[in-house]
Amino acid sequence: MVRKRPDATNPDTPQIGSTMSQPKDDLPVNRPEVFGAADSVDSTDHATCIQTINAVAPRPDNARPGVKRLLQGDGANLIVFNFCPGQTLPDHKAAHPITVQCLNGSLEFECGGERFPLKQGEVVHLRAYVPHAVYCPDDALSQGNILLLSMLTGERHGEQDS
Repeated sequence: MVRKRPDATNPDTPQIGSTMSQPKDDLPVNRPEVFGAADSVDSTDHATCIQTINAVAPRPDNARPGVKRLLQGDGANLIVFNFCPGQTLPDHKAAHPITVQCLNGSLEFECGGERFPLKQGEVVHLRAYVPHAVYCPDDALSQGNILLLSMLTGERHGEQDS
């Protein structure tokens, strides 16, 4: 089932709250390199298999989650976050379209003035430069609240198809 979330850029869409209803040009814009070098690059002749759940250590004494770029591949970068209760990724934008999904634990996503739970098995898609935020509720697991971010760069790496 596809559920359309309110679009903060559409003036006809009702807004819940006021924090996201106006453009915020001063928000950070994340690009793949912000998350460091990738652990893996994809291969031209075989599959690339990546472990996501235990790929990055939590950072319980930090306001931000543990993060690691796992893959720099054709068309996408995979970035994993490990949240502890109370940690956030405050309002920001991505330089490319993204998908996010909660692989384990409890997380909340905010976009267009609406904050909602990220349920395991659901995928949220955003176009480039759409403001959003991620929260880990105080009653979540002490660690292991895992978010997988797919940054859909469209970039080609390595050999080009002819």
